[in-house]
Amino acid sequence: MGLLSNNIDRQELKPGNHIYCWRQAFIYAHHGIYVGDGKVIHFTQRPEGQEKGRDIISSSLPDPKISDVPCPQCGDQNSSFNNGVILSCIDCFLSGGELKLFEYGVSRAYFLANVRGGTCTLATSDPPEDVLHRANILLEYGFGDYDVFKNNCEDFAIYCKTGLLVINPSSTKGGLSGQAASFKAASGWIPSSFALFTKFNGVAAAGSGVYYCYSRLNSDIGVRRTSIDQGIAYMLMLVAQFN
Repeated sequence: MGLLSNNIDRQELKPGNHIYCWRQAFIYAHHGIYVGDGKVIHFTQRPEGQEKGRDIISSSLPDPKISDVPCPQCGDQNSSFNNGVILSCIDCFLSGGELKLFEYGVSRAYFLANVRGGTCTLATSDPPEDVLHRANILLEYGFGDYDVFKNNCEDFAIYCKTGLLVINPSSTKGGLSGQAASFKAASGWIPSSFALFTKFNGVAAAGSGVYYCYSRLNSDIGVRRTSIDQGIAYMLMLVAQFN
């Protein structure tokens, strides 16, 4: 574990760990909760969403054909795709990617040193028994509709770990996760960096980098004032799902 790598061996995993692996050429990562016995509960886009091409970047299985053949370890994942939250073996979860551990309760300095979002948070984790309880409840009842920016696998895993869900004041949907916040911050950082570089020969461009870091930090669920606790969060999420 450290700034350059969050790799963890399977033998070191403990039930309740928030794990992830990079997908699609390290553009996006898929997150889940390790529940023991080599199994992971995770949130992914339903098959109908994949067929309609609703999301360009998705945490779904990299190749839908993989799920057409029942896995000898976890069975037919399609049978549990009805609400988007599934239980699968760790091999199916990783789909060839490297196993990594999401870190909780990190310092602000450590958080900012990890330039890529979606690897750690300032928020502290609840006890493993609470994490596993939430994950199993959501396995049964779902986590709403998948949205890559507003309600994704990272939001799911962080909710299981902390009982917190970031709520957009203008709606009852959640967001943004660490990765989504990084994408949003970068969208404002890159154009401003280019403009400042061309106008001030790069001296003031560092200011846009500060903006990027501040935006990421301000969006973290550990510091956002729009984060709400578990009971209210889940109730609002269910309301949004059925409206």
